[in-house]
Amino acid sequence: MELVVRKNDLLRELQFFQGIVERKNTIPILANVLIEADGNEVRLLATDLEVSLRSRCEASVAKGGSLTLPAKKLFEIVKALPDADVRIEQDGPSVKVAAERFESRMSTLPREDFPTLPEPRGDGVPIGRAALREMIAKTQFAITGEDTRYYLNGALIVIKDKQMTMVATDGHRLALVNVQREDAVAAEKRAIIPKKTLTELSRLLGEGDDPVTYELGENHQFFNVSGRLLISRINEGQFPAYERVIPKGNDKKIEFERDRLTSAVKRVALLANDRSRAVKFEIAGGKVEISSSSPEFGDAHEQVAVDYAGPSLQICFNEKYVSEFLNVVQTDGIELNLKDEMSQAVMRPVAADGYDYTYVIMPMRL
Repeated sequence: MELVVRKNDLLRELQFFQGIVERKNTIPILANVLIEADGNEVRLLATDLEVSLRSRCEASVAKGGSLTLPAKKLFEIVKALPDADVRIEQDGPSVKVAAERFESRMSTLPREDFPTLPEPRGDGVPIGRAALREMIAKTQFAITGEDTRYYLNGALIVIKDKQMTMVATDGHRLALVNVQREDAVAAEKRAIIPKKTLTELSRLLGEGDDPVTYELGENHQFFNVSGRLLISRINEGQFPAYERVIPKGNDKKIEFERDRLTSAVKRVALLANDRSRAVKFEIAGGKVEISSSSPEFGDAHEQVAVDYAGPSLQICFNEKYVSEFLNVVQTDGIELNLKDEMSQAVMRPVAADGYDYTYVIMPMRL
């Protein structure tokens, strides 16, 4: 193989592979990126056997072929090169990577050792890029970090006629987003997208505004984003019946200015117990007092004026769960719907912003 490629083109593509390739693994070839060259392009592929990415960029190919190189080290070298064309040439058992007066030789592993990956059938459905990006942002933080409940270690995506849903939960809170679609689908598509896949997908969605094509296979799902193909295994297991988690009888509604509530919770949480991260909401005629305390540091409280004339109520939440919701809401106002001190609370944006967003949060014992 022998080719010349623009540094910035190659660097941009290699950047997307850095989160997929694992530094430590028991299979050496998985630390490498597969490089295939022919015609006027170079194709790149990396995988950890759970998440994979195919990409390409233009190149001047003098001699076609394929080889593998350490993905992270190649990225570091290309990043450090001057802004010039990069020359990649196989030279016996090593590969020469050079630019201007710089030249390096890198070790390679046999191309035959690189795993074969599934191919999409080509019957994908279009998804709005902005909508998908927002849905991931509004749900990803609620995914569990526990590997034991692997079926919760991802977000459920449901695509049907005129609607797309994404939902995530860790058993203590649940984030649910619905958005309207224009396109019809032949059959409902439902799958759990693993947490790592969502992270890599968010990176791919950062640039451009063209639609994403989503295809659901038997064991894998495919996201075509601006010509880059993200391939992901489907998380096995049955996602919980999330519709049943959303309470119907929360008859007490308090509206907050989002920025005002965010600031108050952030300040009060500075003296919250390090283990529980508990903040208490004391709701009574026209105001909510937010407070925290810890044996080690002391206590803090702050009042927030609200338009509320219902019965007095006290309820306690994990500060992190409240703050993570407030950080991704984009409307000026949010509402808190309650039933009593022990039942699930619901938080929602007050004004419509194109997304039907519901956040269910379990209270803590006072």
